[in-house]
Amino acid sequence: MVIDTATLLVSCPDQQGLVAKIASFIYSNGGNIIHADHHTDLEAGLFLSRIEWQLQGFNLPKDLIGRAFNAIAQPLKADWQLHFSDTIPKVAIWVSQQDHCLYDLLWRIQAKELKAKIGLIISNHEKLASIAEQFGIEYHYLPINNSNKKEQELKQLELLKKADIDLVILAKYMQVLSSDFLQNFPNVINIHHSFLPAFIGAKPYHQAYSRGVKIIGATAHYITQDLDAGPIIEQDVVKISHRDTVEDLIRKGKDLEKIVLARGVRLHLQHRVLVYGNRTVVFA
Repeated sequence: MVIDTATLLVSCPDQQGLVAKIASFIYSNGGNIIHADHHTDLEAGLFLSRIEWQLQGFNLPKDLIGRAFNAIAQPLKADWQLHFSDTIPKVAIWVSQQDHCLYDLLWRIQAKELKAKIGLIISNHEKLASIAEQFGIEYHYLPINNSNKKEQELKQLELLKKADIDLVILAKYMQVLSSDFLQNFPNVINIHHSFLPAFIGAKPYHQAYSRGVKIIGATAHYITQDLDAGPIIEQDVVKISHRDTVEDLIRKGKDLEKIVLARGVRLHLQHRVLVYGNRTVVFA
């Protein structure tokens, strides 16, 4: 049974009575809370919360909920977000030449495992255009080099705005986004192997193999101006044995990248992630 819900994400300085105040707002307007998660970072002095409630029987119309809650949030010096379950986010998937994460996201969204609509695919290579055609999705080829990067990023931003995109997913997009781009569009999730910073540059799996690593991993994180150092959403690892070849490491790494990226995107789409500083609280 599908039940329309609203979700509040709240972060504010820790103080007494916060849970009661937020819950009382929902209760006093006839809401039925179905999920409530809270965390206090004692070192940062910060309270973080995710509360989801049913909209059926709620006294406030959707367009007035935010305004009403803001009257409570302001005295608390709270940052907050309000999301509704019947809103389907639009995403853009960016790729270069590897297709494993792209295929995985396309199938999961088509199967409704991920609640999103794909607005377009952007790539700095033409190689994966046939996949976009197979799924009936716009594909925009925007090659990037040192001389045209700023110009191409302006085109990317224009495409995102025109398609009303909420989230960009870097599914093995092998380009660094500039600080100017991120100031204009900060909602970007990336996936990469977890060898950084030990094995930097090309062929990290070959480097790891030569060192005889016993574990490999993948990390999904939000993009910031610090390369591969944004707030982490999801990670996972797999054991490696002496019997594994370089090809085995690459295969296992790709499997991890697919599942970790899908988990990270799902958590974001379900509004289960709160970012503060360079950290996250994930209400999974």
